[in-house]
Amino acid sequence: MGIFLGYNIASMEERLQKILAHAGLGSRRACEELISAGRVRVNGQIAALGSKADPTKDKIEFDGRTIAAAEPLVYIALHKPRGVLSTVSSPEARQTVRDLVLVPGHLYPVGRLDVDSEGLVLLTNDGDLTNRLTHPRYGHEKEYRVLVAQHPDDEQLQTWRRGVVLEDGYQTAPAQVRPESLSGKGAWLRVTMREGRKRQIREIGSRLGLPVVKIIRVRISNLTLGSLKPRQWRYLTPQEIAALKGKTDRTTKAIQNTSRIIRSVDKRSGTSKSAKRRPRPIKKGRKP
Repeated sequence: MGIFLGYNIASMEERLQKILAHAGLGSRRACEELISAGRVRVNGQIAALGSKADPTKDKIEFDGRTIAAAEPLVYIALHKPRGVLSTVSSPEARQTVRDLVLVPGHLYPVGRLDVDSEGLVLLTNDGDLTNRLTHPRYGHEKEYRVLVAQHPDDEQLQTWRRGVVLEDGYQTAPAQVRPESLSGKGAWLRVTMREGRKRQIREIGSRLGLPVVKIIRVRISNLTLGSLKPRQWRYLTPQEIAALKGKTDRTTKAIQNTSRIIRSVDKRSGTSKSAKRRPRPIKKGRKP
């Protein structure tokens, strides 16, 4: 069984936007907008931006719904297979990434993949990290293995690297593209980019005359897919979490200490028994 990672629930006054973010309502910036819109109340009073509260004592409401004390922060790496949606729910009752990771709490995918693509998806309830990994200003790299239907020539590769004008007139940012291996009439490419418009790789391939057959995301920032097979998942290590956050060794040690506390609570509450019925997380370095 993997380690349930998180931070201690707040036991003193904190900025309201931080409490809301930890409760899974979005990034701190998004929560600031909720507060400014007058949608948040503390002990019955409309909250103002910059307000503080103690989630263990104060009654915090969003649109009339009471916000529970913050959940421990959870970080999970999943190998999303083709045909599974990178969403929490589906109106068409199609299978989603949340259906593959049966752990409690409000977890959301970071760095979505289209339904026909596969590979690394991060699931977390950390709104701050979600904002850090998805906001363009941070420019986090995402790396893909891409199978195209034809052998690319130098001109096609150079055009992809410089940037391609898409059908709607948007020009993609420069990307790293290198041939990896041939596969019959097609070829595997390694594509590393710092942006991610919807179906961007597929549209680029189409514009260049290189139809895309398969896409596998293998890296988000410093987090790699590793040996995970489709449908398998694992908890991130404290070192991986700290690196994604750009934190120091001191933060890593704090995460490790908190994970030990939560793991012992899981054992006392019987989490380990119920986990036997759930998909087994794959520990780093072991064969699935």
